[in-house]
Amino acid sequence: MENLITLVNKIQRACTALGDHGDESALPTLWDSLPSIAVVGGQSSGKSSVLESIVGKDFLPRGAGIVTRRPLVLQLHRIDEGKEYAEFMHLPRKKFTDFAAVRKEISDETDRETGRTKQISSVPIHLSIFSPNVVNLTLVDLPGLTKVAVEGQPESIVQDIENMVRAFIEKPNCIILAISPANQDLATSDAIKISREVDPKGERTFGVLTKIDLMDQGTNAVDILEGKSYKLQFPWIGVVNRSQADINKSVDMIAARRREREYFQNSPEYSHLANRMGSEHLGKMLSKHLEMVIKSRLPGLQSLISKTIIDLEAELSRLGKPIAADAGGKLYMIMEICRAFDQNFKEHLDGVRPGGDKVYGVFDNQLPAALKRLQFDKHLSMDNVRKLITEADGYQPHLIAPEQGYRRLIESCLVSIRGPAEAAVDAVHSILKDLVNKAMAETMELKQYPTLRVEVRNAAIESLERLREESKRATLQLVDMECGYLTVEFFRKLPQDIEKGGNPTHSVFDRYNDSYLRRVGSTVLSYVNMTCASLRNSIPKSVVYCQVREAKRSLLDFFFTELGKKETKQLAKLLDEDPAVMQRRTNLAKRLELYRSAQAEIDAVAWSK
Repeated sequence: MENLITLVNKIQRACTALGDHGDESALPTLWDSLPSIAVVGGQSSGKSSVLESIVGKDFLPRGAGIVTRRPLVLQLHRIDEGKEYAEFMHLPRKKFTDFAAVRKEISDETDRETGRTKQISSVPIHLSIFSPNVVNLTLVDLPGLTKVAVEGQPESIVQDIENMVRAFIEKPNCIILAISPANQDLATSDAIKISREVDPKGERTFGVLTKIDLMDQGTNAVDILEGKSYKLQFPWIGVVNRSQADINKSVDMIAARRREREYFQNSPEYSHLANRMGSEHLGKMLSKHLEMVIKSRLPGLQSLISKTIIDLEAELSRLGKPIAADAGGKLYMIMEICRAFDQNFKEHLDGVRPGGDKVYGVFDNQLPAALKRLQFDKHLSMDNVRKLITEADGYQPHLIAPEQGYRRLIESCLVSIRGPAEAAVDAVHSILKDLVNKAMAETMELKQYPTLRVEVRNAAIESLERLREESKRATLQLVDMECGYLTVEFFRKLPQDIEKGGNPTHSVFDRYNDSYLRRVGSTVLSYVNMTCASLRNSIPKSVVYCQVREAKRSLLDFFFTELGKKETKQLAKLLDEDPAVMQRRTNLAKRLELYRSAQAEIDAVAWSK
């Protein structure tokens, strides 16, 4: 199962390339879900020497004060043969065979991120070492815990380092390698103290005891190594690092490992523990444990990745497509967004979405109720009928029938229908306007671009205003037509008796008696009611033809015409997406690519098991 560690190495490298370091992020982070081994220790605890012993190379910067100021993700790859070399992820095409150059590059890359002010950063350096003398293993070397800031560092750096270390090791997928020097009281060990706080049961902590050979005469670390004085779930491992003199003399690491083995084998105190002591055993044990942890977490990791891919795809879909760079692409994008809005608007009118039925409500309820409320009786009161009948012919009274009187009475009634007709046009306009707003709210793409949203809404409302005026003109013309030309068949069908038709032998004043005037008013009312019934049917047709049908057919036609005249800069202004949204889409797309790649890698390993 060694390919499991290789798998995690690949994913971790991809995470680092995308800036996913496991720190707090508004984006989902895969790093936190990957098992890793974090190396924790105080300054001068021998942490660097332990790492170099596992690798078998001198490659870490050394010096006074805080040397490690950024996390170092160290990935060890065992190769069957060939010369060992190192690669930095920030220098992907460069192979380092000189490990002194590796040490210098770690220092230089640290300074590039933090400057030469001895500040710290949580952005990791990613180093891979390929060698036949290592086991497959990934370690994260963290800055050494300290109690005092050195010159040139802020007082907060002590707490800053602790916070960084804690942020790494408190994650449940982190295996803690706690480095403590044997020549100091374990109760004061910085590594043990912080490990105990985040892992009180010791389920994730491996204890490593360094500098055993430097303990005072007559003392030993047997009780610790046997787990009697400080018990962890996993056995303690003791190591004997090279002395400073050995480092200064560049003593060969292989020789140093041989001397370490001989020390434990030949020591009376530790010979019974020799088979599980030393840096070689430490490396093998960590590699085996890491593989086991990765294997146990694989199903949960697959599930997490699948869910996150769905979430990322959903959010990317909600954010919409990125903006095209060229004018044609921008124009096409705007047209597509407008078509989506227009389709939503049509669906409201057609009943696919709610709201269009309100238009019918105007014709079926509002208009008839308004027509019913018209008080024709006032127009046809006895006094008004007498007044119009007697005045209609001027100084010459009518001879047979008061035709002009009829016309004026009918006209005075029909003119009042203009009010309900106009109100019907306005009511439908209000409904269409409301449907425009609803369609805009439901067009997710328009939410991306505030300026385009405003322009499209303005264009739609202006179009509705034009349609309203056209509809009002056409609808009121229907009423005016009824006023301008009366239906003669209606009057021809009326009974032509001597009283109703008039008798020239009677006095003209006899024709204006109450009975006669009531008959005139009744006839006019019948005609007006007939016309009302006709207009009740024709007004909706006019409104639908001029407003609803045209809004459905050509709501944004004028906007599209103007759009075709715009240049690239003007089109770009319409697509003025929030830079934060643009950046988030880019980040999400990269993160989605990472998760899909991780899913493919994990599936390949899972199938090969």
